Amino acid sequence: MDSDFTPMTVDSVRELLEAAGATVMARSGRSEHYGAPREFSFEVRGVFPNGLELQVVARQFNYRDPWEATGRVNDLVDITLLRNGSFSPLPKGYPYFQGIDEEVGMGEEQLREIIDRVKNLNPKLYELQQLTGDL
Repeated sequence: MDSDFTPMTVDSVRELLEAAGATVMARSGRSEHYGAPREFSFEVRGVFPNGLELQVVARQFNYRDPWEATGRVNDLVDITLLRNGSFSPLPKGYPYFQGIDEEVGMGEEQLREIIDRVKNLNPKLYELQQLTGDL
C-alpha cells in the first residue's frame, strides 16, 4: 500500500530543523530491529533562537511491503512545542497546538509548516496575548 507521505528519517528531520536555524540534538532507538516494531524509532529536538523548541518523535515504522525488506519508513511523526521547558500552545491565530500538547500523525509538509511558523514567531506575542487574555 503506497501513501502520499514523504518518508522521514532522523537525518532528514535534523536537516529540516538545522536549515531553519535551530540547534539540534537527535537520537534513534531500537525500532530498526524486527523484534521491537512499536518501540521509539527516533527523536529530534530543535531549539530556535527565539527560545521555542520542537520535539519530533517517530514511534514506529510503517511497513510498505509484506516482507519488510525495503519498506520500513516513518511517514508520520508526533510533534511537541516547548517554551521555557514546558508544553506550550501557539498563540491564537495559528492552526497548530491550540488546546493540545502534541500534534500527532504529522506528515513532512505539516512538519515543514510548523517549523516555519515556530522559527518566525516573535516570543513577545505570548506576552501580548497574556495581557489581552487571549492566551
